[in-house]
Amino acid sequence: MSGQGVWLRARARLRRFPELLAGCGEQAAAYGRCVAAASAGSAELRRDACAEEFRALKDCFARAAKTAVK
Repeated sequence: MSGQGVWLRARARLRRFPELLAGCGEQAAAYGRCVAAASAGSAELRRDACAEEFRALKDCFARAAKTAVK
């Protein structure tokens, strides 16, 4: 049994990543703004500081990936 098929499928999924993420530009920008604001100056980024924005980005990406599979 060869593991080559597993790697081919993984590479195919990774190749789709940029197109899937492109549909989530608004969420990605909001998350980026939150991270930049939360870590501005001498402040350190705290865990869950941008959890809501990250969740929105993650949900958008999951929806995009789910519709691409069908």
